[in-house]
Amino acid sequence: MRTAGVQRALIATVQVLALAVWFSVSAVVPSVQQDLVISSSSAVWLTASVQLGFVAGAVTSAALNLADRVPVHLLLGTSAALAAAVTSLLALVAAGLPEMVGLRFLTGLFLAGVYPTGMKLMASWAPATRRGLSMGLLIGALTLGSALPNLVGGLAALEWRSVLHVTAAVGGLGSLLAFVLVRPGPHLSRSKSPLDPGYALRMFTRRRPLLINLGYFGHMWELYALWTWIPVFVLHASADFGGYSQVMVFATMGVVGFAGCLLGGWAADRFGRRRAAVTALTVSGACCLLSPLAFDAAAPLLAVFCAVWGASVIADSGVFSTALSESVDPQHVGTALTAQTAVGFALTVASIQIVPLLAEATQWRYALLVLAAGPILGVLAMGRLEARGTPERTTTSGTA
Repeated sequence: MRTAGVQRALIATVQVLALAVWFSVSAVVPSVQQDLVISSSSAVWLTASVQLGFVAGAVTSAALNLADRVPVHLLLGTSAALAAAVTSLLALVAAGLPEMVGLRFLTGLFLAGVYPTGMKLMASWAPATRRGLSMGLLIGALTLGSALPNLVGGLAALEWRSVLHVTAAVGGLGSLLAFVLVRPGPHLSRSKSPLDPGYALRMFTRRRPLLINLGYFGHMWELYALWTWIPVFVLHASADFGGYSQVMVFATMGVVGFAGCLLGGWAADRFGRRRAAVTALTVSGACCLLSPLAFDAAAPLLAVFCAVWGASVIADSGVFSTALSESVDPQHVGTALTAQTAVGFALTVASIQIVPLLAEATQWRYALLVLAAGPILGVLAMGRLEARGTPERTTTSGTA
C-alpha cells in the first residue's frame, strides 16, 4: 500500500470521510433552529464556532510545529477520531445553543489536525511536476467531504441528530484508514524538525510566501461564506428545485467543485501557479458580482451558475497550497501550511457573519456581493507573483 498512486488515493479518501463532520450541523440548521428554538442571528455561531475552533487548533499546531514533529499519519488519524467523537456527542447531549457552540468549537479544533496534515501528506507523495494536480485531488476531497452532509440530509428523511451520527460514523471510518493504511512519502523531509515557534511568523516576511498567502486569504474570504450560505441563497431565490435544493447544492458545490479542484491542479502544473490562481479568482469573483442577476434565474440556469461558481471558488485552493509548499523551508512545510490555514479560516469567521447581516439590511439577492472583495485581493496579490510554476530550489530532502 506504499505506491504513490495508492497513497494519494488513500489520503484523499481519508479527507472525504474525516471532513464529513465539518458542515454536518450547517446542513441541518433549519431543523436545529426549529427543534431547539434558536434564532437566525444566533444560528450563525453553529458554523462560526467551528471556524474559530479550527483557527485555535491551527495556531496551536503551528506554534508547536506539530505537523513537522509528530508522525503525520498518527496526527491525522487521532484528530479525525476526536472530531467524529465530538460530533456524535453533540447529537446525544445537545439541548441548546451554548453546548452546541462549545462542542462545534472542539470539532473545529480537532479538524485543524486533519486538513493541513493531509496537505503535507499529499505533498510528500507528489513530485514537483505533479504536485498541483495532487493538491487539487486533496482539496477536491475536502470539497466532497464538506458537502457530504447535504447529500445525507437531502436523500434520506433523517432527523438532524441522525444526520450527525451518520457523518460521525463516516469520520470514524476515515480515522481508521489513516491509522492503518496511510503513511508519509519520500518527497518531503522525513527528519524531525527542531522546535521553532517563530517560523510561522517569519514566513510572512518573505515576499513570495507573503504574496501567495495574501492570494489564499482572498480566496478564503469568499469560499466558506459561500459554502455556508449558498443553500439559503438558493432557498430564497426564484427557482424551484422541487424539494431537492440540498441535492443540487451537493452536486454543484461538492461534485462539480471536486472537478474544479482537479482542473485547477492540472492547470497549475501545465500553465503555472500564478496563471491558474488568477483565472479561478477572476471567474469566482465575476460570479459574486453576477449573483443578484442569478437570483431571479430559472432552476436550470441557477444550477449552471452554481456549478460554475462551485468549480471556480475552490479550483485555486490547491494551487495556493502547492505554491506555498514549494516556497518555504522543507523542514517546516507542515507548519507553513498550518499557519496559512489558521489566518485564512480566521477571515472566514468575519465573512460568514457579514453575509446574513447584509441580507437582513437589504435582501438575500445582494447578500453575496460582499464576497467579491476576496477574489479582488487575490488577483492583485497573485498578479505580482513571479510567473514561475517550479520550485525555487531542489534539495535532497524535497522541494523548497
